[in-house]
Amino acid sequence: MAAEGEESGSGEPELEEFVYGEEDFVQQAAGWEPEPEPDSALSRFDRALLDSWTDRMERGFFRYRLGPLPTRVLPGPMRLVAQLNVQRSTERRPPQLVHSLRQPFDPCAFNFTRLRRAEVLLRLRGAGAAAPDPLLVAINASPLERGHVLLLPDPARRLPQALTAPALRGALEAAFLSAHPGFRVGFNGLGGRASVNHLHLHGFYLPRPLLVEAAPAQPLCRGLSILRAVPAPAFLWYAAGPAALPALCQDVCRAAEHLLGAGLAYNVFATRGEAPEGGGAGRGLRVLLWARRPSFGSAAGAGLEVALCELAGFLPLPAAPLFQRITEREALGAIREHLLPEPELLRLGGDLARLLQR
Repeated sequence: MAAEGEESGSGEPELEEFVYGEEDFVQQAAGWEPEPEPDSALSRFDRALLDSWTDRMERGFFRYRLGPLPTRVLPGPMRLVAQLNVQRSTERRPPQLVHSLRQPFDPCAFNFTRLRRAEVLLRLRGAGAAAPDPLLVAINASPLERGHVLLLPDPARRLPQALTAPALRGALEAAFLSAHPGFRVGFNGLGGRASVNHLHLHGFYLPRPLLVEAAPAQPLCRGLSILRAVPAPAFLWYAAGPAALPALCQDVCRAAEHLLGAGLAYNVFATRGEAPEGGGAGRGLRVLLWARRPSFGSAAGAGLEVALCELAGFLPLPAAPLFQRITEREALGAIREHLLPEPELLRLGGDLARLLQR
């Protein structure tokens, strides 16, 4: 393997091996006040990811060149962040047809074993004996934002898009490697607008705060809470540091499997945020799980394809007229159309609390 920055004989940059240890974790990331300067106080991980991502953008490995995107916060208590990204809607690969919550991997469909070598930026590997399995960090060729990447657990295993605890732990450790308050990680399940049925998570930088970072939570059982005063009510876990991740990831995946057993799809989102109990306990990692009615076929409703970003309050929009006119009320109607009624959600919360206390 070539050293960092070297190129192969074909002129393509070589994959960088990024080995991290406990000293690389950012236990308590900075908040949004005062507003951070762009690229100030980035971690070693942030710089490695963003430098490689920018290099691939300059070399033309993306489907379009991403520049500054028009962005506005919609008036209203939910502080939804709307962003115009026309090229993503017109240039991205059409999503695969999903018809089942447990659809098997299809080797004939597009999958991440087909990535070009230069599309893979980093191989993340923890140095400790108890480290999670390595992850490949690859560009998303149709990016939402600067630094939008795919987090891939061993694509050669050809696993379908069903979240596993090792994959989630690796992605959440990546979140703890970032010092940027806007680095987010997420997962779209089958029926939750996953576009490729091959195990992957998303990572991206959104330099705007979201309500889900600090909204108050109602405890359901030890470790599990529910967020209600947010754009899309969600189940919530919190990790003050990486040591909490193994147990947390097991619980999230047990809950997700329970949802599948109930005929429900799910999405997951992780962001720096406040502890559920509040009180200035610091900015660890909030992990949200949404239960939803499965969405198969083409997207509908207010021009929104409701996946992890929209559920978290970030609205990538495909057309200028929609970007200019959309209101909070219209967006919330489209988002919540896919969710459970509150009484059903609360009953499900009780079921999950009993499951996780066994």
